Amino acid sequence: MTIRVVIADDQGMVRSGFSVLLNAQPDIEVIAEAVNGQEAIAHAASLQPDVILMDVRMPVLDGLQATREITALPDPPKILVLTTFDLDDYVYEALRSGASGFLLKDASANELADAVRLVAAGDAMLAPSVTRRLIAEFARMGAPRGPTRKQLDGLTERESEVLALVARGMSNGEIADHLVVAEQTVKTHVSRILMKLGLRDRTQAVVLAYETGLVHPGG
Repeated sequence: MTIRVVIADDQGMVRSGFSVLLNAQPDIEVIAEAVNGQEAIAHAASLQPDVILMDVRMPVLDGLQATREITALPDPPKILVLTTFDLDDYVYEALRSGASGFLLKDASANELADAVRLVAAGDAMLAPSVTRRLIAEFARMGAPRGPTRKQLDGLTERESEVLALVARGMSNGEIADHLVVAEQTVKTHVSRILMKLGLRDRTQAVVLAYETGLVHPGG
């Protein structure tokens, strides 16, 4: 199954470079490019791609607002935010806006392709390095903010435990080892957590875990 990708970036060299790298993959196809957020929204609605690589700083409409509007569409594509710096101030807001993860623009061809595959899969975990940056951003901004622990009331004790481990950047296999259960059991727990909380993926689960105070930066 081919993963259909749209690249949204106002820099022509970035779009061209990423297109060449991704089109060289046997399971990925770049179906369109966008020079601003408005074009990205139009492509998302008309072409229904699987993944959009979204730059944040773009003219006409920025990547944050475009992400909000795209994720509000029926059956929206996954959004992978492109950033120049790993502690970009916009990363946190992009994730809160509905993005499934973020990627540095200087990523290698393999890292780029792997990231696209991971977010396309939907149940992709955040890499530990990404989680560390996210935690650092929460600490800087003084989380929790907004959501309350009441949102977690519908989770069982074990589901809350699994959510906390997900938020610390652990993979399903690592969680299974930690809890001494089968990996498939962990996958089932994660699926139920996402369903109960109305979340799209693990990235949103990490954000919610910190915002509700279930997990604290550095804890």
